[in-house]
Amino acid sequence: MSEQPISFGIELRRRRTAAGWSLTRLAMAVHYSKGHLSKVETGLKRPTSELARLCDAALCADGVLAALVPPTEATEAAPLPESRPDEEVWIMQWDADGSVRFAAMDRRRALALGASCLLAVAAGEEPAAAASPADAGLLQASRAMFDQYRRLGQSAEPGALVPPLVAQAQALRDLATRSAGGTRRGLLVLASRYAEFAGWMAQESGNDRAASWLTRRAVDLAQAGGDRHLATYALARQALISFYAGDAATTIALSGRAADTKDAPPRIRGLAAQQEAQGHALAGDHQACMRRLETARALLSADAGDPTLPVIGSSNLTDPVSMATGWCLYDLGRPQQAADILDAETALLPGHSVRNQVRYGMRRALSHAAAGHIEHACSVAGALLGPVSQVDSATVRADVRRLARLLTRHGSNAAVREITPQLTSVLRPTA
Repeated sequence: MSEQPISFGIELRRRRTAAGWSLTRLAMAVHYSKGHLSKVETGLKRPTSELARLCDAALCADGVLAALVPPTEATEAAPLPESRPDEEVWIMQWDADGSVRFAAMDRRRALALGASCLLAVAAGEEPAAAASPADAGLLQASRAMFDQYRRLGQSAEPGALVPPLVAQAQALRDLATRSAGGTRRGLLVLASRYAEFAGWMAQESGNDRAASWLTRRAVDLAQAGGDRHLATYALARQALISFYAGDAATTIALSGRAADTKDAPPRIRGLAAQQEAQGHALAGDHQACMRRLETARALLSADAGDPTLPVIGSSNLTDPVSMATGWCLYDLGRPQQAADILDAETALLPGHSVRNQVRYGMRRALSHAAAGHIEHACSVAGALLGPVSQVDSATVRADVRRLARLLTRHGSNAAVREITPQLTSVLRPTA
């Protein structure tokens, strides 16, 4: 018997009895059976992180119980690779089966082979020529195309978007080396946005290593174009990778650094503060989470935006802080409050925003299930299973797995029996 379930069970029983709660009362509060909780208290059953957060919230343990059971799916987050444009380059390979991978190669070898050095930016790498009207026109067209890629990213499989996004970033970068002045800077900054979005799509497809590397290349491009703020946003992006890996401490540390960067634009700081709040929720710290959400709302409200640049972060959420609040409340073991907020916010999502509908809709179904609304949770999830397969998001699949595990406790429910084969099909698609 490992130390973790024993220590959690002892602490759970101590806090429950100190509060004057019976097992029956706790079972009703967290929607677990009395027998299951009894076995958890005696160490005969291993507690899940979801159960730990629910018990933590019910008994007002201020994160103590949640901290005893870290997320079971937590893995060590990959560090953001160092930028080494003069020593190593990466070549994107698109295999015959449609898969995409990145291969590291010595820079001299790449040049000898005539290969283009993927997003390897060094200021002044080639002598700049005078800007031409054609370059300016391409910049404008590429900017409009980026908006279309963003829209496509809401409904297409993320892995399929990585190759064209990387190719577009490379084309803009190469064109920038032959341009001058404001056109050159504009091309590099736009290339950085393509690379950053490619990193996000790589993460959505489950490739955290490629996501980290592409984010670093995006920072290189932005800095070469005179935009130093994307480096701050990259901290928040890396924090998101740590968040999905279940690493609360790293999430808080990275996003906190970004949120506290005083000269960064309010939008970047606000998105970072929002990510930090999610890290605090994962750690079970309700007060710190709510404080950072308030900070995020104030910063995002103060953002004036730059109409000449693509928007950083999601542009399809009516109220991103409220949506994040619903997400956080689930992680804090308050599923009913989470469900109430997510019900209202998902109803406001535009019809074309399929990826957001699936991501927040599945979290909504998970919240309803944890709150004991099993039939409604199955109804919400059932309507999303088609789009889940369409967008093929690794982050969404994580919530589908959580929902499937949660529903196994209600195997006698007719709605659960009906949806279980569908959930299994989504998680284990046939070739």
